[in-house]
Amino acid sequence: MEHDKHKFNEHGCYDHDGDGIQNNKEHIFEILQIGNRKDFLSKLWDILITFLILINIASSIGFTFIGLSKYFPLFRIIETVTVVVFTIELILRLWTAEFLYDKGKFKSAVLYLFSFNGIVEFWSIVPFYLPFIFPKGIIAFRMFRVVRMLRLFQANTYSDSMSTIFIVVKRKRNQILSSLLMLFVVMVMASMVMYGFEHESQPEVFDNAFSGLWWATSALLTVGYGDIYPITLWGEIASIIITFLGVGMVAIPVGILSAGFTEYEKEQRAAQIMEQNVSCEGKEQSLRFCPYCGEELPKQREGVLK
Repeated sequence: MEHDKHKFNEHGCYDHDGDGIQNNKEHIFEILQIGNRKDFLSKLWDILITFLILINIASSIGFTFIGLSKYFPLFRIIETVTVVVFTIELILRLWTAEFLYDKGKFKSAVLYLFSFNGIVEFWSIVPFYLPFIFPKGIIAFRMFRVVRMLRLFQANTYSDSMSTIFIVVKRKRNQILSSLLMLFVVMVMASMVMYGFEHESQPEVFDNAFSGLWWATSALLTVGYGDIYPITLWGEIASIIITFLGVGMVAIPVGILSAGFTEYEKEQRAAQIMEQNVSCEGKEQSLRFCPYCGEELPKQREGVLK
């Protein structure tokens, strides 16, 4: 029936405008989504919001230069305009969160607010409004401006290449955390070993395990500030071994990420090749591109998949 396509409103009547509002709401959600190349407005919004994030952070940095005090009024205008836009963006994202989580309006909004993007967006605008609520704490609230730097991570997500990094890190997070845990264990062991070798010879330098941990951190990460170093024979030998261990341990997360990038690139290439390969003619699909190298196959070697 024709009426079945429409929803009932709270008065029990058919709501003919409900679908239109819902479609507009969904379109707003698609515009706000990152990297939606099929929607011109979405691409335009990505460019605009990235630009606003960058000039907002630039203005925050500009406030720290006394020599630029004559531009402070301009920085305040930039800050006000960008924060208002960020506030509207957060409100719209909470309003359309149901299309992202499909958990109902309220629950979806709460889920988004406690997601990484939601937390970054919320805390990047809160420092602007806090002085209006608590005027006496205006100086202390300026310290919260540093939170806006987190929006740089969000600006990165508007780039396809940077989105790839986040996807790979998310996929490999368990392996990365395991490797970092191993690195931390080795650091603690190295600090205790160095403390045992050097405490008697340098009690003022290696006065506790934390001093050894500071040395172990700089040694394992191959930084070597030179403010603390071993002077005993066994301490120097241990230092050489720990430094070599540090090179290997730091290379583990790098290797995990490299493997993740390779896997993701293969998946993307395979998906592109599948799109190129499939040319539907009835129930037959002809293979036109090699699924391994992506090169176009000669006509006499085309395979037919049924």
